[in-house]
Order: sequence, then structure tokens, then C-alpha cells
Amino acid sequence: MPSIKLLPDQLISQIAAGEVVERPASALKEILENSLDAGSTDVAVALQAGGIKQIKVTDNGGGIARDELRLALTRHATSKIASLEDLECVASLGFRGEALASIAAISRTQITSYHPDERHAWRIASEGSFLTDIEPAALDAGTIVDIQDLYFNTPARRKFLKTENTEFGHCEEAFRRIALSCPDVNMLLQHNGRAVARLAAGSADKRFEDILGQEFAAEAFYLDEVAAGLRVWGMAAKPTFSRHARDTQYVYVNGRFVRDKLISHAIRQAYQDVLHHDRHPAFVLFLELDPALVDVNVHPSKTEVRFRDGQSVHRFIFHALHKSLATPVGLPGSLMPGLATGEKAAAPAQAPSYPRFQSNIDLRASEASGGFYQALFGNLSQVPQRQAESADDVITAQSTSVATAMGEGGQVEVEDFPLGFAVAQIHGVYILAQNKLGLIVVDMHAAHERIMYEKLKNALDASRVAMQPLLLPVSFQADRLEVATVEEQQALAENGLAQLGFDIAVLSPTTLAVRAIPVMLKDADAVALARDVLADLRQYGASRAFTERRNALLGTMACHAAVRANRTLTIPEMNALLRDMEATERSGQCNHGRPTWFQMTMGELDKMFMRGK
Repeated sequence: MPSIKLLPDQLISQIAAGEVVERPASALKEILENSLDAGSTDVAVALQAGGIKQIKVTDNGGGIARDELRLALTRHATSKIASLEDLECVASLGFRGEALASIAAISRTQITSYHPDERHAWRIASEGSFLTDIEPAALDAGTIVDIQDLYFNTPARRKFLKTENTEFGHCEEAFRRIALSCPDVNMLLQHNGRAVARLAAGSADKRFEDILGQEFAAEAFYLDEVAAGLRVWGMAAKPTFSRHARDTQYVYVNGRFVRDKLISHAIRQAYQDVLHHDRHPAFVLFLELDPALVDVNVHPSKTEVRFRDGQSVHRFIFHALHKSLATPVGLPGSLMPGLATGEKAAAPAQAPSYPRFQSNIDLRASEASGGFYQALFGNLSQVPQRQAESADDVITAQSTSVATAMGEGGQVEVEDFPLGFAVAQIHGVYILAQNKLGLIVVDMHAAHERIMYEKLKNALDASRVAMQPLLLPVSFQADRLEVATVEEQQALAENGLAQLGFDIAVLSPTTLAVRAIPVMLKDADAVALARDVLADLRQYGASRAFTERRNALLGTMACHAAVRANRTLTIPEMNALLRDMEATERSGQCNHGRPTWFQMTMGELDKMFMRGK
């Protein structure tokens, strides 16, 4: 067997470089993060051949002193942390002290920097592990990092690089991620001498629009929620602006772009009831919390994090998004643009540094009806169960209330209602209504299906889930975590398993028995269902597997209960449906994620008919 030997320093550096610098985009990301940490307000990037031939980053940050230039290219040398305590509450983007040294080990690198305490700028260069002497240079502010011939001394690594266009695409995405996180910084990107992106410092919403496009900005809503030391803010697109791929999803933790499964799961759960199954939401969201509560020292790429209390983070993000997506059209804060009851809130000007938030928000779902709806029509969103069994009964009861509210004149101000008032029905499928903006077109079956679905969910949520005892308990081999989860739930005053309709007993340190499951899921595989629920309880604190199964069943029931196509409705009946849509959560989409209505403004109609030309 070969003997154990110390590796040469050059090989150690190249191994480290392989972890940090996977491709040119990785090097660009590290240099840009250093520029932001240095307090830069102007950053310019120039690339050649997709970053393979050259990556040049110029900034106006604080600069590097002459005596520290050599250290800047030395592994594990950094100005950002000095102790274990610093590592446990990292507030900067960079902190490892590996990036520049790793990049220099596999390229020809030159750093020119001016520090305010020096009379002039200084320059140092490297070729692989060889460093030149420090020499005077001409530069009036900031730092220039010029990286050329990436992987020139590691040809095996260079062979794995893709085409110039592909590598530039990755570099451009790295630039976009950084630019989204710092709207107060001027950013310039050039490729092969041509300007590709020129972003002026400004507000966050302007930067989002510049990078993600006007269509995203027009279809997105602002989010800014605070609770228990956590803050999430940014923009998330309405369900109607969904994507085939996850190409418009950006999440930042304390200003750092991350890919986190826990956060992604919370966002998916918030959208699951309003998004078509093969579509993906679009968003740019910033989570802020005490740096001591998140570990960023998980992976060399620094795109993975670990939270001290992951369940709280998951619940907070889920409820913050869920509240915005579920707000009924008729309430302030709804996602319907351009109406007095649903104006967008102003976006934050920029992502601020972490504050010690003390305020709290109510994470409960919004009430089912607004003040005007309550006053005019009563609480129609809570139809008695007997009525809810029949779509005809619901429509008849509501139309009577609407007719009474409209009075003998039959006129109510359109401005009072976001979805306006009905004027006609087309082929027994669509309702036409007019509001203050113009024309509303409603798919009446899809809309009523959502209304019935939400009522069924509310009815179920209002009471304990009924259990179905098994004729013979089913035992199964369980791991220690599953057994521990059952024991923890049984020790709680509010047993999560019992609330969800499960009775699971511990038979031995490695055996569990399922004695009862929810009545609605009585035909499911008891063991597989129990394992899924225990896994969700352990990871997220609440069962999502049960919710998904329950919602699928309720969706089927709602579809059968909803008013069918080709049924002729009277004007009062159509208006009753519109009023209920305004008071129902997530009424903008049916249970399958398809839109239930859309708006055409008077300007759009005038344009179609060329009025004013």
C-alpha cells in the first residue's frame, strides 16, 4: 500500500480551485461578491470568449492596501472573519479566504488596487502559483481584477468547459443573480467588447423589471412580511404568470443567492392550490434573519445554507406567500391590479442590512368576506351544509340576496365591486360583466368550482378530522426517527397525528402500529400513508402529504358540486356568483390552476376597434 505523504502546495491549491471554481461563472460570482463586500457602487464586468479567455471586474470599492495584496492571493487569508464567533454569524458575502487564491492557482491573474491611505495604486500578478513583486500602478479608486486564460495549467479541467456561448450564458446568469440583490449599485456587463447589460442604480422594483422583464413586473405582486425576527420581501408572480421551467426563481438569504430545498418546498406549497401541476411559479424573494440563525458555511460554492430552526422558516415563508395568494378579490391587498381595493404596495427601495425586527404579523388566512360584501349580501361564503350539497340551491339563495340588495332600481355603483356586474352570458359557459376598468370575462364552472372547493376545505378545517378505525391494526418496521416522531406527537397537548385523523401506537423501539386513518382516506395504503405523514411532521412540522391527498379528494367533490356548463343563469344569479368570487380565497384560479376570469380594459378594447385613430 502506498505510504501517506503531504501534497505539494500547488496541488492543494488546484484541488481547492476545483471545489470553488467550477467554470468561469463561478470565478465571476466570487469576484463580484468581493466587490459588493468592499462597498462598491459602480461595478463593470468585461468578458472575452465567455469568460474563458478573460474575466475583468472593475469596481470603486474600498480597495486593498499594498501590504495586503500578497495576502489577497494566499489561501485562507481574509478580512471578513477572524474567529469562530465571526464564522457563526457571517454578515458578508465572502468569508472563506479561498476564492482569489483558488482562481489565481489556475489562471493568469492581475490585481490593481487603490487604497485611500496610499499615495497611489499598486499591482500584483500571478501565473499559477508564482507571484510577482508588487509594483506601482495608475488607478484613482477601487480595484481591478483581471483573470486571463482560465485553466491554462489544468488542461484536463479545461476540456470539460462547454462552448463560448454556453459559458457566457452561465456568466450572464451569475451577473443577473448578483445584480438582483444590489439595486443600489450601477452594473455593466460586456462580452467581446459589446455591452450586454447596463443597469442603473435605483429602486428594487425597477431593477427587477430591468432584469426579469416588463411582463413579470406587470404580473407580479409585492410582498413584505415581518414576524418573530424574520422578514421576507420581494416580488412573486401571480399564478397566471407561470413558467414551464424554474428559470425565473431567485431566493436570497441575507442578500446571498441560495438554492435551499426547505425554502423551495415552502414556496411550492404556497402555490400548490392555484398553480397547474406542470407549471412553475416565478419570484425573486429575499429572506432576512439574524446571521447567527443560519449557517452559510455548508458548501464551497456558498449557495447552500442550513437554518437553526428550519420549521419556523418554512412556516413563515409559506404563510407569507399563502396570505397574499389567498386574499379574496374584494379585499385590500388582493392580486387584482388597478382597483382601489387591490393596489400594489410600494416595493422596498433596496435590500437593507439585517435589522432586529420586533414587530409581528397575523399569519392566519384572510377572512372570507369584505365589509361591503358583508353589509350588502350577508355572509354568503358560509352557506349551510344542506345548501352546499346543491349548486342550484346555492345559486338560488345568493341571487335572491343580490336582487334584494340591488333594490327596485336594480342599480349599484360598479366602482363598489372589483368584478363589476353581469351584463350577459355566452353559450352557457362564460359570464360577461363590466367593472370600472372595462370588461370582465368569467368561466362560470371554473369559478364556482373554486368557491365550492374553498367551502369544503373551510368546513373540514373547522372540525377535527374524522377517524376510520381499522378492523385489524397494521404494524410495520419503523426507524428510530419515525418512532421518536410518534412519541413526540403523543406527548403534545395538541397531538398532530390525532388532529389529522391518525391513531398510531408504538409497539416496540422499532415497530409502529396504525390503528386508525382519516375517513376520507380509508382506501389508502395505511403504512405508506403513515410513513409520509410522519416524514412531513418531522421535517416541516405539519403534514403536507395528508393535505395534498385531502385537497385532491375535495377538488373532485367540488367539481361535481359546481354549476355545470350550458346552464342558463339569470342576471341576479350571475351577479351572485361574482360577489362570491370576490369573497373567496384564490378565486382567480380553479382547483387545477387555470384562470377563472380575465380583465380587458377600455383602452385595450379601444385599441382593438381602433377608436381615436
